[in-house]
Amino acid sequence: MSEREALIDAFLANSEWANAQICDLAGDASARRYKRLKLASGTTAVLMDAPDEDGNGTDQFARMARFLTNKGLSAPQVYLEDHSQGLLLLEDLGDDLFARVIPKDPSSEFPLYAAAADVLTALHKHTPPSGLTQMDAATLAEMIKPVFSWYVAGADQPWQQVWEKFHQVISPFLTEHLEAPDTLVLRDYHAENLLWLPDRDGVAKVGLLDFQDALLGHKAYDLVSLLQDARRDVPIEVEHRTKAHFVQTSGLDPQSFDVAYALLGAQRNLRIIGVFTRLCMHYGKPHYIDLIPRVYNLAMRNLKHPILKEPADILKKTMPAPTPDLLEKLKTKCATVPTP
Repeated sequence: MSEREALIDAFLANSEWANAQICDLAGDASARRYKRLKLASGTTAVLMDAPDEDGNGTDQFARMARFLTNKGLSAPQVYLEDHSQGLLLLEDLGDDLFARVIPKDPSSEFPLYAAAADVLTALHKHTPPSGLTQMDAATLAEMIKPVFSWYVAGADQPWQQVWEKFHQVISPFLTEHLEAPDTLVLRDYHAENLLWLPDRDGVAKVGLLDFQDALLGHKAYDLVSLLQDARRDVPIEVEHRTKAHFVQTSGLDPQSFDVAYALLGAQRNLRIIGVFTRLCMHYGKPHYIDLIPRVYNLAMRNLKHPILKEPADILKKTMPAPTPDLLEKLKTKCATVPTP
């Protein structure tokens, strides 16, 4: 038994879960690990194993889970917690991820995405919890840097001066077209982090899994995360219908929201290209490289918005397209780069 397994046994020892059957669940891009526990009665729970030394402490997850459930949303209930060891035992919301449900019933795609948009509309009506970091214009601009320091650099092209020029150009756009960050943003709001819970009512039909990195930001950010998914193709008609549904139900101005949506779509997708490259070149996870073409196309689509012509022109000249040769080059550098 490893030291970590012994800690988990001690965590569960004085609970009804001490003798539960344990099986592994799929993890995510972080160092967090998940296990499903099952009692003889058939009752299940999920163990989150997130050691503090990995930078994935559980205190923020538990805090956000309680906030969301108190607002009538379906985050997992927290059964047991030991933040000093990075352990949580959580309500098991099941396996019906949007990404699994939709392929089985394609007619459910728009209704599920509209339901997820309704969760955001409901969430945005509540005052966010205190103490959250603000994703302001300066932060959003700096978050784009990995596409240069990892992706462009990984293509063996000079990136520092290009990044400085792009930063100077994009920063005023972010300042001018985005309101001050005042909305709770869950950040990783997409089909592999959302569960369909049809037996629940209203917005509680959508189960929420990943929100420990929540920040204060713009209302468009999570909608972009939902509809411009790095891991699956969302039909353009579904994207447009869901976006229009969200704008209408939220009472937003369509024109200004459209600008913010395109701007944050470009910002988020550019960042993800850099993050996926880093996950390969630094952390040794080459499969993320295969997702880059989709994300690149999403970024370029957002940059076609007329208001973004200047930053788009810079990228067209300096950011290489993810050709098969380039993707292979990035994979050959898997787990070889300690720092950008």
